[in-house]
Amino acid sequence: EAFLASDPLALLQVTDRFIYLQEGDVVRLARGGDIAVHDTAGNVQSRPVQTFEHGDGAATKDGYRHFMLKEIHEQPQVIAATLEGRLTERHALVRSFGREAEALFAQARQIHIVACGTSYHAGLVARYWLEKYAGLPTQVEVASEYRYRQVVVPEGTLFVTLSQSGETADTLAALRFARERGYVGSLAICNVPGSSLVRESDLTLLTQAGPEIGVASTKAFTTQLVALMLLTLSLGRMRGMNGARETQIVQALRTLPRAMSQVLALDGDIEALSMAFAEKHHALFLGRGAHYPIALEGALKLKEISYIHAEAYPAGELKHGPLALVDSEMPVISVAPNDELLEKLKSNLQEVRARGGELFVFADERV
Repeated sequence: EAFLASDPLALLQVTDRFIYLQEGDVVRLARGGDIAVHDTAGNVQSRPVQTFEHGDGAATKDGYRHFMLKEIHEQPQVIAATLEGRLTERHALVRSFGREAEALFAQARQIHIVACGTSYHAGLVARYWLEKYAGLPTQVEVASEYRYRQVVVPEGTLFVTLSQSGETADTLAALRFARERGYVGSLAICNVPGSSLVRESDLTLLTQAGPEIGVASTKAFTTQLVALMLLTLSLGRMRGMNGARETQIVQALRTLPRAMSQVLALDGDIEALSMAFAEKHHALFLGRGAHYPIALEGALKLKEISYIHAEAYPAGELKHGPLALVDSEMPVISVAPNDELLEKLKSNLQEVRARGGELFVFADERV
């Protein structure tokens, strides 16, 4: 038998052997399993059969209520897998990105990141990291907008795409568009080996999230962030990043799976908090700095999963319009890390409290 699908995940319950078509290929399936692949010129082509490595139980819920919950709880393991073999005690290994990575990274003077949806939010977080730690100007674009713009590409710009599947149509089109724009090279951060994005990029870093069956991205997002921090460390080290700071971040990455497990142990408390949203019709998410994109992602998740209208704003913009909507019926969710922006964020949250808004603050124990 032979099957046809747009994504390997759709067929994991029946096979782990796949033929990946190239752009423009036409395939003919016949009864009995005969397959013929023709290229754009009509010539018969032989495409290799590849085994999709997905691990036992990837297509089962393993006792969880649904796949999204299972995938949330898989984050500690997949983050550890994404880091495995890519760190020394003090730095990230540039060779993790491919044999040509060091040469291409040395030419990079600027970064363009292009992605869609949740992957776009991961790119927005990385912009803060790349500019702060690697000193590289970074531009982040929504793929569906980028591909239709007259993009100005400064000399020495590295093109980075983010995609869970590696088959996102707008992101692929953006990569193909970018090939003609004079970038020094392209890097794909992707979760699916053999995908179109991986095959068509100069460099690749595969996240090890495993199949993500839930519609709303969870573990793919967090492993993308880990991969982007590895990119930041690699580029930063080549540009004289402070050694002590580099070691500090490496150690934080090593402890991240354990920290994630500790957060997941609070799922009962989090579920209790969620009851406060059950009857609400709107919600507002706030963040500052690199946590503003996290607020964007939180708002997206609430919309996708609960069908509750949600918006996200930089906390400093609260007084420029959104504050007018805050009242006792508007839950306001804030991400409040113990960083240099904490005191300014507290001032913003006091404005919410003064308007009678119901505050939910995600913070560490030191805040």
